[in-house]
Amino acid sequence: MADNADRAENSVNDQDRAASQEQEPDYDWSWADAELGYEIPEIDTSKPSIARVYDAALGGQDNYPVDREVLEAALKINPVAIRSARVNRDFLVRGVRHLAEQGIDQFLDLGSGLPTAQNTHQVAQEVNPRARVVYVDNDPIVLAHGQALLAQNSRTRVLLADLMDPAKVLGHPGVEGFIDFSRPVGLLMVAVLHHILDEEDPAGIVKAYTGRLAPGSHLLLSHFCNTIPEAKALEENLVRSLGRGKMRSQEEITAFLDGLEPVEPGVVALPLWRPDEPVREPLDESGMIIFGGLARKTA
Repeated sequence: MADNADRAENSVNDQDRAASQEQEPDYDWSWADAELGYEIPEIDTSKPSIARVYDAALGGQDNYPVDREVLEAALKINPVAIRSARVNRDFLVRGVRHLAEQGIDQFLDLGSGLPTAQNTHQVAQEVNPRARVVYVDNDPIVLAHGQALLAQNSRTRVLLADLMDPAKVLGHPGVEGFIDFSRPVGLLMVAVLHHILDEEDPAGIVKAYTGRLAPGSHLLLSHFCNTIPEAKALEENLVRSLGRGKMRSQEEITAFLDGLEPVEPGVVALPLWRPDEPVREPLDESGMIIFGGLARKTA
């Protein structure tokens, strides 16, 4: 009797494992190269990178002295404002969680930076374990670390590409066939548009992505805002250190959502966007220097 029960239990377990394997295929990670047969470029540690500076601001380990120098220069300008990196990450967590709770189960995270604690895939898959996430960044260190961190997660991908080339990103084999653009998508442009200059047409880039999305999709974005006295000096530090950076007004940031339906409370200082607990006001510089919001595509 016991042997029969054991055999029956083993048979059920084998069926469960087979079903699980059918639902969660073991993806070939060779797609992660920027091009088929393209080797990941060597990481240049002599120049700072946006992803690594942001990692340093979050207290991460995947950065180098040249990246920390950028952060130290910003700290001299306004030591409180630099805490905006944490404010921004908290906003991302709330935004992704909200979208996942609304039923969004696929996310395209542009300019994602290094996949660390409480990033998009972790938040979305905590709500819905079947949620799919594609990270896109142009920094080789993101791809290198992403592959290592996510090798056991078949529902998350990391793509080495330039978000300023929407056609190439959207047509990449790591995106097509993985993200179903006939269904709603959560498009994330969190803390990236302030690294795109006016002459590079950031509004046009946003529209190229949102134009591909199905109705019911959402755009979540955040952006440095010129609301504090040191904003210009911080912008100059970005340009001097990273070659690019643009503080914009709340009105200019809101304009990136043109053609979409804003979700309450609109574009606001990040601590005020759907906070998990009461927010003490007035906000300090870490809360006032970065604004963001969420908007829905209705048609």
